[in-house]
Amino acid sequence: MNKEIDLSVTNYGTVRPLAYDVAVLPWGATEPHNLHLPYLTDSILAHDVAVDAAQRALEEYGVRAMVLPSVSLGAQNPGQRDLKFCIHYRSATQAAVLTDIVASLHHQGIRKLLIVNGHGGNSFKGMIRDLAVDYPDFLILASNWFAVLPAKDWFDEPGDHADELETSAMMHYHPELVRLEDAGPGDARPFTLKSLNEKVAWIPRHWTLVTDDTGIGNPQLATAEKGRRFAEAVAEKYALLLKELTDVEGVEDMYEH
Repeated sequence: MNKEIDLSVTNYGTVRPLAYDVAVLPWGATEPHNLHLPYLTDSILAHDVAVDAAQRALEEYGVRAMVLPSVSLGAQNPGQRDLKFCIHYRSATQAAVLTDIVASLHHQGIRKLLIVNGHGGNSFKGMIRDLAVDYPDFLILASNWFAVLPAKDWFDEPGDHADELETSAMMHYHPELVRLEDAGPGDARPFTLKSLNEKVAWIPRHWTLVTDDTGIGNPQLATAEKGRRFAEAVAEKYALLLKELTDVEGVEDMYEH
């Protein structure tokens, strides 16, 4: 692993003489992932995809991005706090953490940040709008890595939690952490309200009423090869984004004139 791009494994002696174009912040959660994946799956995968992207950006485009340590402060649905060691972090807590990160980077001269999110319950839009007022010269982008490409084009039966996609990606990056033989079926109960199932409106799902094993989506068709292909394709998309970010000085350059 290139220690120039991953703050989790590097040191100040390595990074001190180098100039960085952009920072990348993986963000996940602390929550059960069915019965077969680690609690920190969202954080682990967001970090690993981000590192792959930064490596590609350096090799293919000469762009140096630093991947920050993953933040495992995830917003949870009702019912998830009932699950042992599932931790809910309020949006205000998340906003305070993000604000401190941005303030530190800004002070150090960094002006571009990409959030690579691995947890569907996290939403950064409001936070980024507020930070854009406080730091108008700082570009902050947010992306859900698992939604960069259509899951249905890469997997047979994608769900949305500890499913074939996440399990495949974990089998690719960390097969030693996957216990597929212990996985539950990931069956999910729909709402009784047709309009909610049709997404006419939104309400957070009550997790323990939706699923018995905390998973949503059957993981049994997962393979490391599927995970590799998908993760590499997403990393390539991010690498190009990082390159494009370095081509602009500020927000004015992001629009056609």
